[in-house]
Amino acid sequence: MTQAISILLCALGGEGGGVLADWLVDVARHADHPAQATSIPGVAQRTGATTYYIEVFPQPHSALGGKRPVLGLNPLPGRLDALVSSELLETARQISNGLTSAEHSCVITSSSRILTTTEKMSMGDGRQNDDALLKLVRMHSKAHHIVDMARMTQKAGTVVSAVMLGCIAASGLLPFSRAEYESVIGHSGKAAKASLRGFGMGYDAVAAQRQHQDFIESVMAPSQPPPPEVPGAVAQAFPAPLHPMVSLGYARVLEYQNLSYAQTYLERLDAVWSAEKTARPDSQAWPVTEESARWLALWMAFDDVVRVADLKSRESRLHRVRGEVKAQEADLLKIYDHFKPGVPELAGLLPTRWAQSLIRWDRARVAKGLGPWALPLKIRTHSVTGMLALRLMASLKVLRPLGSRFRAEQQAIEQWTQAVILATHRDRQLGHEVARCGQLIKGYGSTNERGKDNLMHIITHAATHREGQSTEEQVLSIARIRQAALQDEAGKSLDAALIQSGAPARPVVAQPIRWMKNPRTTS
Repeated sequence: MTQAISILLCALGGEGGGVLADWLVDVARHADHPAQATSIPGVAQRTGATTYYIEVFPQPHSALGGKRPVLGLNPLPGRLDALVSSELLETARQISNGLTSAEHSCVITSSSRILTTTEKMSMGDGRQNDDALLKLVRMHSKAHHIVDMARMTQKAGTVVSAVMLGCIAASGLLPFSRAEYESVIGHSGKAAKASLRGFGMGYDAVAAQRQHQDFIESVMAPSQPPPPEVPGAVAQAFPAPLHPMVSLGYARVLEYQNLSYAQTYLERLDAVWSAEKTARPDSQAWPVTEESARWLALWMAFDDVVRVADLKSRESRLHRVRGEVKAQEADLLKIYDHFKPGVPELAGLLPTRWAQSLIRWDRARVAKGLGPWALPLKIRTHSVTGMLALRLMASLKVLRPLGSRFRAEQQAIEQWTQAVILATHRDRQLGHEVARCGQLIKGYGSTNERGKDNLMHIITHAATHREGQSTEEQVLSIARIRQAALQDEAGKSLDAALIQSGAPARPVVAQPIRWMKNPRTTS
């Protein structure tokens, strides 16, 4: 976590709110965590409420490398992590100011009330409705703990601030142990002993509520589906820690093409695992192989027109669409799918020679000032003819290995896999970073091509052995380059990261210049 934990304390006059704030700051500083408290005096509904705002950084000073976090002086609406209050109406008043959020705020409040002057002055029963206040707390908090702090305070013979400290400690808001909280209270003297009694009561009350809530959630939680069955080929070839990821990748590639293609997936992955075993034979974890299994499966199952037709013609897709539009059983649903395949998509299904001829023809069109050729299609998926057209296109996956796109993808995959293997032989951390670069392959069309070009440039110029650069430096530079490649489509951040690491920037890609006629001029 790099965001400070924010807590707003609300106490009435004489309840020890300032002492509670000091306790929290002391326990944080004794644990070497940056902390800051600000008191905010104000006139509330009874002219006696003062709030205390505290921010505690979740990481100790020793983990910050000499840096100091900037902590805020006042709470921001909707950004509060915890609201702790000793009185129910005061809690509701702070909630009505918009400080808490139902997404991430925890509210700790007392169920007891101290009547306001307005409530006492009423000729009739002027008391606020407690049920409405409690409903407000539940609506505007992600988690809430409602306890009778007044009864605990009276029973322990202390002030409510000690009880509130116990509630905060048991809530798990701050990364401190119970002993660290109790140490700031002290153990000598009657006042300290009374405060410890109140602290223990508050701690036990909230801890019991959390335990009860965990039990309810475990009972009400939907049953988890059984883990996917590990295929025999995966179980025989890889150790148990790799079975979940490799099984998912194997199933995806098998569904995408056929058993032979899935076996190719395992063979490529086995080569990576062999390299990682050589680098670290005594290891029980295989991060390079696991990361490669993820991105290799996604890359081998790349999107093409055959894949799109298959997904759009599945029965599960029809059920999903009916659910999205809330169609009833007797409703007539019509689905129109719009496609606009261009020359790259169609050429990818053709043999390499035919594909190159088609691409040259399209480039000649563009050179003449015409737009790239595309075929707009509107298919009525709800009709028999439309569904048959999609299923016919999906059945062409048997011809996929003959297409130019398939062969080009396999060559690029082999190049990346070999780069992972070579890098792993040098250093496992280096191999892991090169494997993570598979994340750059995503999407389709120009996005996919741009990702492949970036990946090939990285493994050619940044992942190979470089004189004057240590392995640790190369690992950091590849990680920086990969993150930069994901920042912007234009690749300006990527080029800057490449140059910073000593690698050449990507070559400039030629773009056609289109001359447009000015419509305001006469011909």
